[in-house]
Amino acid sequence: MDEETRTRIEAAAFRGLVQHLQSRTDVQNIDLMGLSGFCRNCLAKWLKTAAEHYGAHLDYDEAREVVYGMPYSDWKDRHQADVSGAQKQKFEDSKPMHAKISVVE
Repeated sequence: MDEETRTRIEAAAFRGLVQHLQSRTDVQNIDLMGLSGFCRNCLAKWLKTAAEHYGAHLDYDEAREVVYGMPYSDWKDRHQADVSGAQKQKFEDSKPMHAKISVVE
C-alpha cells in the first residue's frame, strides 16, 4: 500500500473513532482510562502533539473540541458524571498502563 493511501485510511479510522466517542457520551473518560489506558483527552493530546510535529498550530482546547465535538466545558456540563471511589481507584491502579503521548509515523 502506498503512503498516501495508508494516510487516508488512518485518517478515516481516526474520524470513525472520534465519531464513535462523540456518540458515546454515556462512557466516562475515567472509565476509558481505567479499562484501556486512554481517553478522549489523550486522543486530543495525540492530535495536538501531531500538529506540533508537523508544524501546524493546534492548542489543547482546540484539539479537545475536535475530539469532543464541542468545547470541553460544554461536554463536561452536559455529560460528565460524578466520579465514584471505585472509578478513582481503578484509574489509580491502571496508571502504569496509561497512554504515552507521542507521534508515531
